[in-house]
Amino acid sequence: MRTAANITLKHGLSLIFLGAVALMLFALSYFPHLVETWYSTNWYPKLGQIMRQITGKLPFSLGDIFYVLLAIYLIVNVIRFFLQGARARFPKDWFVWAGYKTLRFSLKLYIFFKLLWGLNYDREGIAYQLYLKPKPYTVEDLTELTNQLIDSLNATRKLIPDSILPQPSIEKMKAEAIKNYARVSKDYGFLNYKSPSVKGSLFSEVGDYIGFTGYFNPFSGEAQLRTDIPRVLIPYVCSHEMAHQLGYASESEANFVGYLAARKSPQAYTRYSMYLELFSYAQSEEIFQYGRSKNYQAFDSIIKQNRQRLDTLVKKERKEIREFFRKRRKAVAPAFNNLYDQYLKLNQQEKGIESYDQVIGWLIAYKKKYGKI
Repeated sequence: MRTAANITLKHGLSLIFLGAVALMLFALSYFPHLVETWYSTNWYPKLGQIMRQITGKLPFSLGDIFYVLLAIYLIVNVIRFFLQGARARFPKDWFVWAGYKTLRFSLKLYIFFKLLWGLNYDREGIAYQLYLKPKPYTVEDLTELTNQLIDSLNATRKLIPDSILPQPSIEKMKAEAIKNYARVSKDYGFLNYKSPSVKGSLFSEVGDYIGFTGYFNPFSGEAQLRTDIPRVLIPYVCSHEMAHQLGYASESEANFVGYLAARKSPQAYTRYSMYLELFSYAQSEEIFQYGRSKNYQAFDSIIKQNRQRLDTLVKKERKEIREFFRKRRKAVAPAFNNLYDQYLKLNQQEKGIESYDQVIGWLIAYKKKYGKI
């Protein structure tokens, strides 16, 4: 068994080098303009497209297989390492060597993550590109936005003729999302999306425990969709994950970019999917703001008002979506949500999971600048 005595000068220098690279990448978070111009709009688009060109040709999710192999590798090596330590009665040298191995692996993983995609957390982003200046919004701004989203929801639902929502294929919805990015790129060239690589997740059922509807794999460049959720959610989830592929790491920015793309769709179904999600965020923030003000009369009034304004079919379908997740949500999901919350906070998203709702700030700023949503 290796021990601290086996840690040579070469090992030490290797660790110092990895630490220096990791520290340098961390320091870049204090220079968002440099990240924006050097990495997010120069280096990463080329790298991302190359990864999508490779993985897009595969009929399966390479990233999901990578996660499985990584988990197996870690489990096997941790068990083997502990057995070796147990046989030697866990000498002090064993703990030193374990610390060295753990630190080296963590530094390598951090460096690969940052270089392959993670530096996008530190960019100036969509506000810089669209010349938007989101400011603190008032409850009145929020109520106005929520009402507009309700009107858009109702109007879009009326364009879908059947009382029961259609169930288009996953491939058809992915193809429509790709076309939407082609449409929006005519207005914003930086949203040009090439070489699609969008896959159904191999872990869809795991979503009941972890609580995801889609995710982006930074190590393969693939966008993953949970395919067992209510079908009407998928168009917007797809647009959101494609935004991550384009280098918008922040959840609020991915939501906003997904909105910009989905709103270009001539398909009412796609726009309905987008408005359903955005209304949920807006109403959640609206209820939070009224609740925080402790004006309980206004709190009750706004909930009743929203319920009355919503179309009957919209209310029915929102209830079905809530019931789907309520029935399938496992007790362990909150624990994983807490882990993801900490991950987001470590990557410059101070509100953690609540950062998904920050798309509301972008929408209000965009509405004030362009007069519409």
